[in-house]
Amino acid sequence: MLPILYSFRRCPYAMRARMTLCGGSITVELREVSLRSKPQAMVALSAKATVPVLHLPDQTVLDESLDIMRWALTQSDPDGWHDPALNEQSALLIAENDGSFKRHLDHYKYWERFPAESQQDYRVAAEAFLYKLEMLLQDSEYLLSNRIGITDIAIFPFIRQFAFVDKDWFDQAPYPRLQDWLQSFLDSALFA
Repeated sequence: MLPILYSFRRCPYAMRARMTLCGGSITVELREVSLRSKPQAMVALSAKATVPVLHLPDQTVLDESLDIMRWALTQSDPDGWHDPALNEQSALLIAENDGSFKRHLDHYKYWERFPAESQQDYRVAAEAFLYKLEMLLQDSEYLLSNRIGITDIAIFPFIRQFAFVDKDWFDQAPYPRLQDWLQSFLDSALFA
């Protein structure tokens, strides 16, 4: 039996889980989910009823994208994405991405649902994280080193989502290294 991955193509959490599984050449049965009509089998596995959910043959259920990524890297990490020396730095950066940046991103992308501020105000709030990433990329090709790591894969889908809210603005924004970093992932076979 293969592990079963419940996923949704555009979900950034599911995207990073799929990219890690793919990077490790881990074969899964992919079940694309319609978020309007979630399969009962997925809901029965995870009370959260959100993607991604990985159901392993031993009946273990992983329903957090980072848990799926970590599991995948323990199974196969051919390119050395997990560097134990970077665990603490990586965890902090991913937590900031998944916390404050994700909130700002949601407000920016769906600003009409959050009328307390303008879309531009929400974008400016999110830019603090973009600036941090730009500064990290001054010192290395990827966020924490000169090779792709779990941090890059975990954060990429959210920067992609942010960029495409207003791609014209993003392309001219003062983040040239972040733009190049993003484009390298967009052009990659892994993302395709």
